[in-house]
Amino acid sequence: MKLCRFINTALLALLFTGSQLTFAHHAFTAQYDAEARTELNGVLVKVEWLNPHAYFYLDVEDPETGEVTTWACELGSPVSMLRQGWTREALVLGEIFVVEGSLARDGSPSMNASRVVVESTGERLLSRRQD
Repeated sequence: MKLCRFINTALLALLFTGSQLTFAHHAFTAQYDAEARTELNGVLVKVEWLNPHAYFYLDVEDPETGEVTTWACELGSPVSMLRQGWTREALVLGEIFVVEGSLARDGSPSMNASRVVVESTGERLLSRRQD
């Protein structure tokens, strides 16, 4: 009887945890506007190789005001990035990147990156179509 109760409790806990993870993840269209695209040039200042999505951050200078804004650029999951040949070391801090992607709907300085190019070499690290 105790074993049955333990198994039921464990299954219920697993079900609840799984449902919370599902709610935590977002749909692309909920966060980003595929029609609002931009291209940024900036210096890489931070990389987060975490689930559910990897992010990298660029310091981008406004050419008119000289003001620097840190932009968050979302990639796929670390596992999907590894399958495409990326590693944490693919992005080098201090290097300048050209990034194209879809802007966040909330107006924050963030985007979903669809193209990532190393400015100094022209090497294309990522090129994908966005839905």
